[in-house]
Amino acid sequence: MRTVAVALAAVALLAACGGTGSAQPAGSIKVTMTEYHFEPATINATSGKVVFFLVNAGSASHDMVIKDKSTGARVPGAASELVSAGDTFVFTVSNLPAGSYTFFCDQPGHEAAGMSGALTVT
Repeated sequence: MRTVAVALAAVALLAACGGTGSAQPAGSIKVTMTEYHFEPATINATSGKVVFFLVNAGSASHDMVIKDKSTGARVPGAASELVSAGDTFVFTVSNLPAGSYTFFCDQPGHEAAGMSGALTVT
């Protein structure tokens, strides 16, 4: 029984790291999401591990998806979880190569309403 309690406590602690409601990690890029806008809409990052701190300041749920600008293909592993209104989320892309990308909210109608931006990785 004690082992189960310890395991549940460990899961709770791990869930608090990098999920909703967490503090902004050092070195991360803060991105605020509202209807229907990202701030900043233009982001520069260094290749490799890129950490975004997503803040949903809007009233609807939003996410962030990254796609290659030249091909239009989604970057594997580069889609955040859906972030509820008022919540935050630490979104990590483990190995983002240098290049030009776009990012957008994948919720129906959000990208068409202008919820997108440009990402340059050097």
